Amino acid sequence: MAKEDFTKETEGFELKLQNAKKILETLMNPDITLSDSVKAYEKGMSELAEAQKILEEAEIKITEIKAE
Repeated sequence: MAKEDFTKETEGFELKLQNAKKILETLMNPDITLSDSVKAYEKGMSELAEAQKILEEAEIKITEIKAE
């Protein structure tokens, strides 16, 4: 894996986590409407799923490198 690919994946992972944290802060607002909270929850779960996918792909690459 090229260094720039790793950097892009790392930045993508970190961005997904930052987005999820911001969404969590939104959800903690007691004034949020039910409709907005559902939308935020869905977006947050999507961000976390994408972060999980990036992490799993990195783990697979590490396993492949160790096997070489």
